[in-house]
Amino acid sequence: MNTRHPFIPRRQALSWLSVAVLALSAAAPAAAQAPAPFPSRQLTLVVPFPPGGGPDLAARIIAEKLAPRLGQPVVVDNKPGAGALVGASFVAKAPADGHTLLLTPNTMVISPHVLAPGAGGGVDVHKDLVPVIAPATTPLVLVAHPSLGANNLRAALEAARKSPGLPYGSAGNGSPMHFAGEMFKRSTKLDLLHVPYRGVAPSITAALGGEVKLLYVGLGGAVPHIKSGKLVPLAVTEAKRSDLLPEVPTATEQGVAGVEVNAWYGVFAPAATPAATVTRLNREINEVIRMPEVRDKLMGAGVEVLGGSPQVLADFMKADNQRYGSLARELGIKAD
Repeated sequence: MNTRHPFIPRRQALSWLSVAVLALSAAAPAAAQAPAPFPSRQLTLVVPFPPGGGPDLAARIIAEKLAPRLGQPVVVDNKPGAGALVGASFVAKAPADGHTLLLTPNTMVISPHVLAPGAGGGVDVHKDLVPVIAPATTPLVLVAHPSLGANNLRAALEAARKSPGLPYGSAGNGSPMHFAGEMFKRSTKLDLLHVPYRGVAPSITAALGGEVKLLYVGLGGAVPHIKSGKLVPLAVTEAKRSDLLPEVPTATEQGVAGVEVNAWYGVFAPAATPAATVTRLNREINEVIRMPEVRDKLMGAGVEVLGGSPQVLADFMKADNQRYGSLARELGIKAD
C-alpha cells in the first residue's frame, strides 16, 4: 500500500503558508477589538444642573434601582452650566460604551437657540448624542412668593401691573421656564424682567427668599414648598391640568392663552454607542420606572412616568427643536 504523501512543489507550499499567516494576522486584531461585555464597570449618570432640582431627583431615584439590574454601581454626577450644554458636551466626548450617560430636561434642545454659538463646548446635541429613553415628564407651573399677595393668576396679574419691571425667575437662559415667561409676557403685555438661575434648585431658593416674586418652575423639586405654603401655585402652563396638581387650573382656563410649555427628561448616550447597548439600557430603565416604588417616588417628587422606545425621545427632540427655534426668532428671545 502506498502511504507516501503527494509531492507539493516548494513554491506552492510557501504560497499556501503565506496565505495562512495573513489570515491569522487579520483575525488577531478582530479578536482583540471585540467589544467588552456591557456593563463592565461603574456607570455615571450626568445631570447638567445642580443637585436638588427635578432632573437631579429623577436621576437619583432611577440610578438607585438601575444599579442592581445592571450589576454595577450607578453614580449621579452634576455638571451644570450653559443651559445643560456643559454636561451634554462632557457625555458626548466620553467613550461610547454606555458607561457615561446624560439625564437632562429638554433645556438641552432649547438653549442652543438662545445661547451664543459654541456655548458649553460646542456640542451638537442632535449629532453627538443618541437618545436612549424619555423616562419622565414634569408639568411647568407659575408660582409666587406669598408676599406678592396673590392666590390666583388674576391677582398676580393685577400685582404685576402695579409694579412695572417685576422680576420673574427661571431655571436659566433657554430653559422651558424662560420661554414660558416670555410667552406669558406676550399674552398679558406685562412689563416683567427675566432673571435666569443655574437650574431649578437655585431658582427655587431665590423665590423662597423673595428675590423674585414670580417663578416659572418644573414641579419636580418645588412640591414640598408648594405643600408647605412657602410658594403659591398660580397656573399650570400646559394644555390641561396635571394629575400631580389637579386643583391648580391652567393659564388658559384663567384667561391667559398661548402659554403652553412642557418639560420632559431624556437619557442620552454618546453618538457612537453600540445599538445593543442602547437597547439594553432602554429595556432596563423601562423596567425600573415601571416599579411601583419608583413610580410613587417620582410622582411624589412632582414627576410623571413616561418611558417607551428611543424613538419617543427622538421625536420629542425633533418637535422641540422646531417649535422653540421658531419661538426664539418670533419672540426675539436671547440670553439675559
